[in-house]
Amino acid sequence: MRGLTRRSLRVLGGEKTLLLISSFQVGEIHIGSGDLFLIAGPCVIESEEHAIRMAEIIKGVTRALSIPFIFKASYDKANRTSIRSFRGPGMKEGLRILKKIKDDLQLPVLTDVHEAADVSRVAEVADVLQIPAFLCRQTDLVVAAALSGRAVNIKKGQFVAPWDMRHAVEKCREAGNAQVFLTERGSSFGYNNLVVDMRSLSIMRKFAPVVFDATHSVQLPSSQSSNGGPAVSGGQPEFIPVLARAAVAAGVDGVFLEVHDNPKVAKSDGANALESTKLREVLKELLAVRQALETAHAAP
Repeated sequence: MRGLTRRSLRVLGGEKTLLLISSFQVGEIHIGSGDLFLIAGPCVIESEEHAIRMAEIIKGVTRALSIPFIFKASYDKANRTSIRSFRGPGMKEGLRILKKIKDDLQLPVLTDVHEAADVSRVAEVADVLQIPAFLCRQTDLVVAAALSGRAVNIKKGQFVAPWDMRHAVEKCREAGNAQVFLTERGSSFGYNNLVVDMRSLSIMRKFAPVVFDATHSVQLPSSQSSNGGPAVSGGQPEFIPVLARAAVAAGVDGVFLEVHDNPKVAKSDGANALESTKLREVLKELLAVRQALETAHAAP
């Protein structure tokens, strides 16, 4: 249980509890150590060629800016709005592509797992197992991911209060795995809309390192279909930089961005993806915010 410290916290109702706050490494990347890192990639693996190209593009930008980078893409999007929507290449082919990216580009990789039975196969390749937001309360899945020995990223459900994510973290740690972090992706606000309560970032950082998902947070979930096509979610990508800057100012450990070279033709979540040509500028702004905070904290 590397990197654990004990800290006494006051929680709702005035009750005091002792929680474990951990920092750990994924490859060469320090999670929870104070260094800002990036999780990025296309929402879903569209093809081997496209996934490799996106990994190369993002690696080039992050390497130039000295930002630690974990590549993200899903082999199966099991929670698409429409049954007619593209889900991905499937586990066998998807893991083959992720392994190629991991080996050839020397990058840690992250992908979703939707069922406990899939965990062992996915853990053979992925450095980080991601629990989708809709499944963050699924005990068997969370525990299976923890028992794999891989780092676990649990996305906060749109329906879950930030303080309740403590229970998801405790499921991992009770299973013997302290390599767990949380990702905020917005909360349901009425119909087909999400909002981000920046207080949630500070609240959840009492339990584990926290990542902010700046692209799903601008999603307009399950928007109506047009022209008789399959129903797809909408989005407001123009607000990605705004929310990402606010989250870094709030002190998150990392930022999650779905990045695509042509969002208009993306096979999943294109409406809320960041166009790859805009990545460098967004990251430069985030680094400037982080540097301003460090300077302010260092000043007498």
